[in-house]
Amino acid sequence: MDQAIILFDGVCNFCNSSVNFIIDRDPKNYFTFGALQSIKGQALLERYGLSQTALDTLILIESKQIYSRSTAALRIAKRLSGLWPLFYCFVIIPRFLRDPIYGLIAKYRYKIFGKREVCRVPTPEEKARFL
Repeated sequence: MDQAIILFDGVCNFCNSSVNFIIDRDPKNYFTFGALQSIKGQALLERYGLSQTALDTLILIESKQIYSRSTAALRIAKRLSGLWPLFYCFVIIPRFLRDPIYGLIAKYRYKIFGKREVCRVPTPEEKARFL
C-alpha cells in the first residue's frame, strides 16, 4: 500500500497536536510525517520545487502529487477513521474561498496555540511513522 507524507511545522503546538490527532485516526498507517524544518523535510521541499522558508503551511505528498493548505487538510481528513472523511465534501468550495480561512489559522497559530523551542521528537512507538 502506498503511503503519503505529511510535512508540518515542527515547532508549532497546533501542528504537533494535529499530527497526534491524525496518528490516532489513521489505523492503516497511511501517513508518515516529517517536520518542514528537518533535513528530510527540506530535501522533499527542494525536490518538489517548494519554498524551503515558507513554514506556515501543511504539505501533503500523495502519489507524487503535492497538496497544500486547505486542500491538504481535506485530503488528509478523507483518509481518517470515523466521520472525518465527511469533511472532504468541502473540497467543492473553490480554494480561493477555503485557503484564506486556512491562512488566518496559520497566521495566528503561534499566538493562539504557542510554539516549541525545538521540533517534535516522536515517541519510540511513533518513530517508524516519521521520516
